[in-house]
Amino acid sequence: MKLYFAPNTCSLSPHIVLQETELPHELVRVDMQSKMMSDGGDYRKINPKGYVAALMLDDGNILTEGAAIVQYLADQAPESGLAPKPGTFERVRLQEWLNFITGEIHTGSAPLFNKALPEDVKSHFKTRLFARFDFVENHLADNACLMGANFTVADAYLFTVLDWMRFFEIDLKTWPHIRAYMDQIALRPSVVTARKCEAQFPGI
Repeated sequence: MKLYFAPNTCSLSPHIVLQETELPHELVRVDMQSKMMSDGGDYRKINPKGYVAALMLDDGNILTEGAAIVQYLADQAPESGLAPKPGTFERVRLQEWLNFITGEIHTGSAPLFNKALPEDVKSHFKTRLFARFDFVENHLADNACLMGANFTVADAYLFTVLDWMRFFEIDLKTWPHIRAYMDQIALRPSVVTARKCEAQFPGI
């Protein structure tokens, strides 16, 4: 398999999952401005949507949405416990969390990367985000991870998008359970390894 990634993007989530599962894979870095890849190709030929992540399977099939990619990877290594079995109610609960992260936190924070955004508009987006953070904070007050005691692909995704808050001058200490959750996950070997790999990967 090949994971197409760019540093400091949501592609860190499937990269963490790949490290958790220890599934064989290659990394291909994408320049998000030029859309050129570290192997010399045009990323738009891999993913016409133009954004990461994308996962190319050994048979040539390509998956492009992060929530789909992480579930696929978890199902290739069911012994990892990264996702409940398909068809169970707990799997639906996992999908509920993945949809929440995608629609409310990922999408809600993405506009803040735009440095030209007026301060009042930024404030509007932050207010909406903070309400979502309050919801997560209340959940984590009684749970070590989103699905309870065990780390799942939803945690890999939430960790990835919450880590962006450092770029927006949002201090997660305001939400102590979220801050503790982030500190705990940052120490997981899969996270440490994925971050190290991406930081050391040759530029384009």
